[in-house]
Amino acid sequence: MARIIVTAPQLMADVLAELPGHEVVGGDHAMSREELAEAIGDADALLSSLSDPLDADLLFRATRLKVIGQCAAGFNNIDLAAAHERGIVVTTTPGVLHEATADLAFGLMLMVTRRLGEAERLVRAHTPWHYDHTFMLGAGLQGATLGIVGLGQIGEAMARRGAAFGMDVVYTARHDKDTSAIDATNPRTAPTRRVDLPELLATSDVVSLHCPLTDETRHLIDSAALAAMKPTAYLVNTARGACVDEKALVDALEAGRIAGAGLDVYEAEPTIEPQLYDMDNVVLLPHIGSATRQTRAAMSRLAARNIAKVLAGEPAETPVG
Repeated sequence: MARIIVTAPQLMADVLAELPGHEVVGGDHAMSREELAEAIGDADALLSSLSDPLDADLLFRATRLKVIGQCAAGFNNIDLAAAHERGIVVTTTPGVLHEATADLAFGLMLMVTRRLGEAERLVRAHTPWHYDHTFMLGAGLQGATLGIVGLGQIGEAMARRGAAFGMDVVYTARHDKDTSAIDATNPRTAPTRRVDLPELLATSDVVSLHCPLTDETRHLIDSAALAAMKPTAYLVNTARGACVDEKALVDALEAGRIAGAGLDVYEAEPTIEPQLYDMDNVVLLPHIGSATRQTRAAMSRLAARNIAKVLAGEPAETPVG
């Protein structure tokens, strides 16, 4: 019987269904670094979250650890080199959260471009209003250009939604992709095409980030990138907070260099740059990109299933690297 540590709140019924016969500990609260450092020493497996700092120091305390089942598509919180040196299999949960996250990204885009958050706050504050031809005007999406940074599964799902709304879609990626299925969703849409980042920034009405956090993408959207965007353009980030230089974003918004931003992730979350709270042209969500019941259940089961397979001496379903 293996000892499996669940490091953060989980849908435990789904986790336990995939791990019969094992000792499963935790899952009721987010472990502190100190708790995790103590627990990892006799763990055979971790079911981890993005908030866990699985750095070399922690991993070298793991004398028995065979597998990490990260309940997320990303893994920037894990020192992969240290894990590989220890012979620890690292797995994630791709393929089950892209539609939910794209829904959320598209919702953010609608909220910020149509001023939905601002309008809802106005009504809830009992602010007097009446219908007026020029009241609460926002930006329409039909015929606008959606620039997608990173055309992985989430980026492709976002592109489909943009095309269905009559947007022109451009993207950056390492390689050209077959986007015929995206284009076919709306015959009026110009062909989805790959461009370099400078062209995407200069031509897009909405820039939506769907890239992983790596050394290359950290602060990808910095002061220079924000200055290259249209003053009427919006930034949407459901990727990783550190892909955006948050202080530079505040400066750009305060100076009117871009029109607004919709954010679900933050550079030092849950801490957020204070100025953002008071900006009506910014929508702030608490990292809920994949937070649907169905998606989180599928993620929990896949993370647990990866653990079960590695412990049984089988290949993981979705290993990293």
